[in-house]
Amino acid sequence: MAGMAIESAKFRQVLGNYPTGVAVITAPGPQDAPVGMVVGTFTSVSLDPPLVGFLPDKRSSTWPMIEQAGHFCVNVLARDQLELCAKLAKSGPDKFTGVQFELSEHNLPVLAGSMVSIECRLHAVQEAGDHWFVTGLVLGLESHRETDPMLFHRGQYGGFSANS
Repeated sequence: MAGMAIESAKFRQVLGNYPTGVAVITAPGPQDAPVGMVVGTFTSVSLDPPLVGFLPDKRSSTWPMIEQAGHFCVNVLARDQLELCAKLAKSGPDKFTGVQFELSEHNLPVLAGSMVSIECRLHAVQEAGDHWFVTGLVLGLESHRETDPMLFHRGQYGGFSANS
């Protein structure tokens, strides 16, 4: 069944009203140098088996390196990590210069200050329009600190505000 034509600008504007969390997907890249990409499309997928998912753009130059690694870490960013987010969202080979991280037991970069890290083995990659739908089998996960998450809403980064 064919759907009606939806303009890209309207699609973005309407769906921009739905806030998303912000995460950085990291992996060992060429010569084990860390690679990473910022995503706002991270989600839990399944409890049994434990699966999570994210949607990288097909035009991403970082995604093929993460896919090649075969495993990745989801680093959920905190509201106070806007500078880190901006640095890692840029293209180029030097985006990890000055970025603090530790390697996990699975040899995955875990970003310093991240709220949560979720280590995964690549489970499946499916085509989803102009993106890929990537699922990862969770190998391990940790909460590192209790703070407000970074959110992306209506084209801006911000934080969570609880109702009183």
